[in-house]
Amino acid sequence: MSNDDLTHENFDFRGFDVPDLKAVTLASSSDCDQSKQPKTKHEDASKNRKHGKKKSKSDARSKKRAGAGKTSESFDDYEDYEEREAVSKADKKVSKDRPGLFAPMTLREVTVRNRIWLPPMCTYSSFARDGRPTPFHYQHYVSRAFGGFGMVIVESTAVAPEGRITPCDLGLWEDGQIDAWRWIVDGIREAGAVPAIQLNHAGRKASTGCFAVGYDGQSVPEEAGGWPTMAPSEIAFGGLRTPRALSVDEIHGLVGAFAAAAGRAVAAGFQAIQIHAAHGYLISQFLDPLSNERDDEYGGDLTGRSRFLVEVVDAVRGAVPEGVPVLVRISATDWAAGGWDLDQTIALSKVLKEHGVDVMDVSTGGIMSGVSIPVKPNYQVPFSEQVKAKADIPVTAVGLITKPKQAAKILAHGEADAVEIGRAALRDPYWPLRAANKLGIPSTEIPYAPQYVAGAY
Repeated sequence: MSNDDLTHENFDFRGFDVPDLKAVTLASSSDCDQSKQPKTKHEDASKNRKHGKKKSKSDARSKKRAGAGKTSESFDDYEDYEEREAVSKADKKVSKDRPGLFAPMTLREVTVRNRIWLPPMCTYSSFARDGRPTPFHYQHYVSRAFGGFGMVIVESTAVAPEGRITPCDLGLWEDGQIDAWRWIVDGIREAGAVPAIQLNHAGRKASTGCFAVGYDGQSVPEEAGGWPTMAPSEIAFGGLRTPRALSVDEIHGLVGAFAAAAGRAVAAGFQAIQIHAAHGYLISQFLDPLSNERDDEYGGDLTGRSRFLVEVVDAVRGAVPEGVPVLVRISATDWAAGGWDLDQTIALSKVLKEHGVDVMDVSTGGIMSGVSIPVKPNYQVPFSEQVKAKADIPVTAVGLITKPKQAAKILAHGEADAVEIGRAALRDPYWPLRAANKLGIPSTEIPYAPQYVAGAY
């Protein structure tokens, strides 16, 4: 069949022509921003508690609940009651003016309906390798908008073809890609969420494999569709191919590429732009002295290593309307001695605020392979709390946030202004609706689409 037979206006059926696609599940998808995380002992313990001790307590109180008119569903009623009570007690200990999970948040001229956001997580599903989204991306993002997320941040989208993490990454490096995005953006907005997009260049971590290409965790050979990579310095990441160092003129060109992609994103209808400066991709490579050994204006001290990001921010800010929020995703630490750390993150966040950045999306890690990261629930939240407090800028928190009570406490304690639910959202596109029910939010305040009100909890 020809490509003409496989495409119709915005619908690209090439995205589903993949061998053994049924063997690929969302549960096995990895966040492109970080390596796959093993299941932690905390998650296992949580499951044991849910199906063990707490279940017996629930059974003991079942008659009392039945008398109060409650019905037993797949969610454990006692756990619901316990979470609501715990959140209620926590709220009494903190300032009453702190917003809850379902309070709206206004950024410039954009109002987000709640504080539960979908973070950018790669799906590596532009199977035609042309950077264009497919029907898969429509259902993936629009279903989560219907699921109640306030902001839906589309996955890493390359500003240049050589900036893709894998050959199957999305892109906005040319005007011809704009139309392919519009129906997805319109679907997100019609479902009540704010469509945002993460713009990225992978630098030395580009041209790697994925489930659709093979070579997982390796550089894709050029004969298999890979390409040479580039970085601030000729330093390889782990076992990936060694990149070549960018010239100053090329750096200036990439600043323009970010700005042009931001303009295309706005033309497609996106209401917010996120610049990816985390997880060891190109901008992060400039920031960290472990990957940046330049001796020109883009290396050396913090000002030099931050110059590329500041120039990108200025260019993006100038390419989008004043009312469009600009976010930056940052790794607050790279967990490596002598590398990027929290103090530098706070100093940089203050500068970025002055240059028009509206929100810092605070994560960690990614610049070095093989480092030890203390992964556990909330393990990155203390970093967002410090950036929020010391840089005086709104922040979002990420990092094994999976439970409604857990998310509510982060906001109640002033540790972040919004939370991002990542891997849990891959399991459950309707996480915010379930969370609202668990936390006892009045049904009138739960973001149900009218088509789904009849099925409300």
